[in-house]
Amino acid sequence: MQILYRKYRIILPFFVILSFLFVPATLVGQQLVSTYEAYIDRYGDLAVEHMERYRIPASITLAQGILESGAGMSELARRSNNHFGIKCHRGWKGPSVYAPDDTPNDCFRSYESVEDSYLDHSEFLVAGVRYRALFELSLTDYKGWARGLQKLGYATDRAYANKLIKLIEDYELYRYDDPKYRKGVSRREREEQRRREASRAIWEHQPYITHGLVYVIAVSGDTYAGIAREFGFKEEDLLKFNEVPADFPLSEGDIVYFQKKKARADKPYEFHTVQVGESMYSISQKYGIRLRNLYRINKKSYEYVPEEGDVLKLR
Repeated sequence: MQILYRKYRIILPFFVILSFLFVPATLVGQQLVSTYEAYIDRYGDLAVEHMERYRIPASITLAQGILESGAGMSELARRSNNHFGIKCHRGWKGPSVYAPDDTPNDCFRSYESVEDSYLDHSEFLVAGVRYRALFELSLTDYKGWARGLQKLGYATDRAYANKLIKLIEDYELYRYDDPKYRKGVSRREREEQRRREASRAIWEHQPYITHGLVYVIAVSGDTYAGIAREFGFKEEDLLKFNEVPADFPLSEGDIVYFQKKKARADKPYEFHTVQVGESMYSISQKYGIRLRNLYRINKKSYEYVPEEGDVLKLR
């Protein structure tokens, strides 16, 4: 990455001029699934309740519930109220059912109610020695939790973390992890909160240039509103350039572009091997490629979730 040594306030107007060429694109290109939305509406408050009690991000709980139970529509969920795919394991003394999974006849826990399933899921993670390291992470670090669950063996699916991250970002489940974004807070109140945060923010970001694109690297506590204010952008322009919805959280180390991303990666970047915890969006940011183009180059639908080890074309 080549540092852009020129004064960024001199070059920025040129890139602002380019903004009118931008065609809006959301983080997700497909329509949201109504059964997923209904599941989130039904169990969102329960997930938040468990987050406050057990310190498990509500976004992770909801994403696991959707993924493991097919949003409550799987046979295991309907027959046994098991929304998290938890198997019997040694020492389980409660009711059980058998269904094919890793073997043709795996033993799964059965519950009297969905609420019991949520309770057992929380206690299962809290009591499990293997998951102890996850509780050192921030409640808003859903990416770290997703990667950790896969690495620590919650599921054998090599795309498990990436699937959780995609669900959390597609359905904006990260809102449930942060009190200011939860239900009960109006959009007007959130806008006012962002304005207050922006007015308090004093950042000293160093602009860089790579792939022919100007960008900065987010630090802890950053928001799009704060970065936009510092460099004289409209927040909505930064959101468009980076293909994210309003309130999308920034993590330390994230790239924030100041202009429209490219149709394909520059040479010599031809291919990318997917790592644990990567999404099509994070890969598009890494190489400065528009998200829809990354899907198109690889002839993938928006439902595709990259699996660890997959090789994607970049141009």
